[in-house]
Amino acid sequence: MDNEPLKGIRVIDLSRILAGPYCTMLLGDMGAEVFKVEQPGSGDGSRQWGPPWIGSESAYYLSVNRNKKSLTLNLKNPEAQDILRQLIDHADIVVENFKPGTLRKLKLDFESLSINRPELIYCSITGYGQDGPYRDRPGFDFMIQAQGGIMSVTGPVEGPPYKVGVAILDISAGLHAAIAILAALYHREQTGLGQYIDIALLDTQVSWLVNVAHNYFATGLKPERFGNAHPNIVPYEIFPTQDSHLALAIGTDGQYQLFCKVVDRPDLWNDERFQTNASRVEHRQTLIPLLQKLFREKPTSAWVDLLTQSGIPAGPINDIPTIMNDPQILSRQMVQTVEHPTLGIIDQLGHVAKFSATPATIRLAPPLLGEHTESVLREELGLSNTDLTRLRQEGAI
Repeated sequence: MDNEPLKGIRVIDLSRILAGPYCTMLLGDMGAEVFKVEQPGSGDGSRQWGPPWIGSESAYYLSVNRNKKSLTLNLKNPEAQDILRQLIDHADIVVENFKPGTLRKLKLDFESLSINRPELIYCSITGYGQDGPYRDRPGFDFMIQAQGGIMSVTGPVEGPPYKVGVAILDISAGLHAAIAILAALYHREQTGLGQYIDIALLDTQVSWLVNVAHNYFATGLKPERFGNAHPNIVPYEIFPTQDSHLALAIGTDGQYQLFCKVVDRPDLWNDERFQTNASRVEHRQTLIPLLQKLFREKPTSAWVDLLTQSGIPAGPINDIPTIMNDPQILSRQMVQTVEHPTLGIIDQLGHVAKFSATPATIRLAPPLLGEHTESVLREELGLSNTDLTRLRQEGAI
């Protein structure tokens, strides 16, 4: 298509694993041309993160690398470094997640590159950011979920802390990076100048705490775990039903009053202890057992039909196969396919934002390692077959 919102924008992706690749995948979905630069022979570490595999490719790698072209450059080689600088001279955005200071030693940092390319937007994603006492520590999603506080409020009331079931912190950092890059592109439209963006996983984690952090600010008390319940809203949790479980998310007093009417339990509203959210929070230990008893009377599907038809937020707890085949998900094109050069047709998750005039698209399958090295270097830098042969022999590409 010719009308993607970022068509004409070029991204050099020096990142690996998840946060950076997720960011650049989003930019690619929106039309940016993304050159994924990888180490010859091994590539992005997520290529080895299996099983499961689809053919010779890991499912993990395939999840965040579509709409990119892969070229291999050995950045320990001076010629490869020079090739990268030439590519960046024709690029708009660089995304990287090396340890702080690594690329400065190679003169591939923002300060060095922006001398020739003042309009360059350069985004670094690291565990702890470019400054502060932890800047040199390695940082991965799981350990920063632990360190950043979210695990202290996730999990059963009685039991160990729990991490989120996917590397959601990496995903969130990638989202913040993409948002910041888009803001920097707008700033560049106004001024002609690029800028440096510093994204830290720990900062991202702390930003997650929102109302939980403000509960602490308000009271000075350490927030506790509530399992699947909510610290500030009742009833807002999981209830066992006759055959499985139901997620109930009543957020207002009006919804709670309607709920009591729909389930034919006026007593649950007439009791003044339950008529305001603040009072329901105070008396949750009395109300929740009453609701648990109620919900065990019918199967989940019956409760979902009854409550959703009345506008009360409730739903089942779907497993992954169920949600991937859900009619709403399929209608929203959240499962799409793309043709891979060796694997054939593979499934991909769709892009979340639905643009009315400039839709995001899945144009390219996740690339094979170095699949586009020769074509990119020929087309972008005018290298000949002789040049490419020599660079391979010297271990540069």
